[in-house]
Amino acid sequence: MNPVNPLASRLSRKSLKVGIIDLVARQPTKSVYARIANPNYTSLMPQMVAVWAEELGHQVHYLTYTGFEDLYHDLPDDVDVLFISTFTQNAYTAYSISNLFRQKNVVTVLGGPHARAYREDARQYFDYVLGLTDKELIRTLLDDCSSQKEGVLLTAQNQPKFLPGVEQRWKFIQHNLKKTRFVHVVPMIGSLGCPYQCSFCIDSQIAYQPLPYDQIREDLAFLQKQPKPPIVGWYDPNFGVRFNDYLNIIESAVPPGRMAFCAESSLSLLNEENLKRLKKNNFMVMLPGIESWFDFNTKSKQHSHFGLDKVKLVAEQVNMILRHIPYVQTNFIFGLDCDSGPAPFELTKKFVDLCPGAYPNYAFITAFGNSAPLNTQYQTEGRIIDIPFPFLDGNSGLNVRLKNYSFVEFYDHMIDLVKYSFTPAKIWRRFKVNKHPLPRWMNLLRASFSGKGLKGNYSVIRSLLAGDREFQAFYSGESHRLPKFYQEKIQQNLGPFYPHLPRKILHYLEQGEPAPNPRISNALPLYTAIPQGTTA
Repeated sequence: MNPVNPLASRLSRKSLKVGIIDLVARQPTKSVYARIANPNYTSLMPQMVAVWAEELGHQVHYLTYTGFEDLYHDLPDDVDVLFISTFTQNAYTAYSISNLFRQKNVVTVLGGPHARAYREDARQYFDYVLGLTDKELIRTLLDDCSSQKEGVLLTAQNQPKFLPGVEQRWKFIQHNLKKTRFVHVVPMIGSLGCPYQCSFCIDSQIAYQPLPYDQIREDLAFLQKQPKPPIVGWYDPNFGVRFNDYLNIIESAVPPGRMAFCAESSLSLLNEENLKRLKKNNFMVMLPGIESWFDFNTKSKQHSHFGLDKVKLVAEQVNMILRHIPYVQTNFIFGLDCDSGPAPFELTKKFVDLCPGAYPNYAFITAFGNSAPLNTQYQTEGRIIDIPFPFLDGNSGLNVRLKNYSFVEFYDHMIDLVKYSFTPAKIWRRFKVNKHPLPRWMNLLRASFSGKGLKGNYSVIRSLLAGDREFQAFYSGESHRLPKFYQEKIQQNLGPFYPHLPRKILHYLEQGEPAPNPRISNALPLYTAIPQGTTA
């Protein structure tokens, strides 16, 4: 880190004005479903950092962007330090905001999934880029923060042992709850890391760690005393790994029916005995990951079953889940190396028919920098395509050269699957099967918008891959020139932030030459670990 400079000395002598932005949305939207859902997709860590900063004596301006605010005019004014948390698809907005503020001599800090996945790229545009983050790291950063020519990579040695509770975060939570009138979800987390080793997942490299049970109990007791208790959304990658422990906590703090819950869990945990207990405690939404019909069987407890056998067994289990949980979303990933031919798509159609009440959620395999072991494998094999960040949302852009499909063939299969899954007849059948009013209307609304949007988006990309020479050259690796389609989309979606993109990115977008520093590298330097009690 640079020696202490006048700016750092000025900042360390007073209470700082700290801005915190949680970029939930990528761009402005008018979607009815987004109006209801986006305010409930807020991240946890920006709220934690806000609490820590206040506890350390600083003033906090907290902002969440859901796609409906005028972000350009709502940005915090007169701040000393600006934290931004974002997923990769929102990275260009984050880069633009950072560039805008750095020109005003504001120190900028990036955290969240993009910071962990693309740290080398992000350090060009931020003063600090954070990995694992705890209060001591935030203290160290705010005690001695200064503008950097090249961003400094910082990480805590381990995940935090405990996090600020709901009551401590309440004013920041309320900031988000006011953004929607219909569904109010409060994010909570009971554990960090994941016990499974899925090669595509960022959490597979983080050891599983439960958070203090007493804090969870206090959080639930606080929420259930609210005049209109919100839904609790468990952000654990796999809620209920210690099933009895967590349900005991819930039952000790919340009378049955007083609050509702939603969670993501593996099928291996969702046996009927556990589901009866979840139903008793008003779990309304469950998001199990099926991922593939030919791999990742540990999570679905189908160690020796593949293909059609796995479809039938999983469908039977999901239907059993639906008898206890009103809303079930099943998650699938397509384009894995274990997939070939029409089988993965035809088997998914079979599953859709066997489980008419489940909402099928489809995503491409996407390599996010160095965030997971599978991404490193793709890099080593030279299979990564430099698709711009805004299109890496699992559906808008395919940045991996697939092992067993041409691009056009793959998109043909995806178009056919989405068309099959979201016909008016399928949507109506899903609506009728779901009896609970909230899930059935959310299902209807979501399917009506998402199905049409996915099919239309896939069709546009498929057409360009089949007939546009510029697109074909870019995807084949013959040219680094970014197709005009992507350039125009980025400029349109960024709106007033486009002129504030850093010059390197603008050059990459407008001139079509390779990015000055590769975003993906096989030999990235590690974050600087900050031991407790030290300064950066």
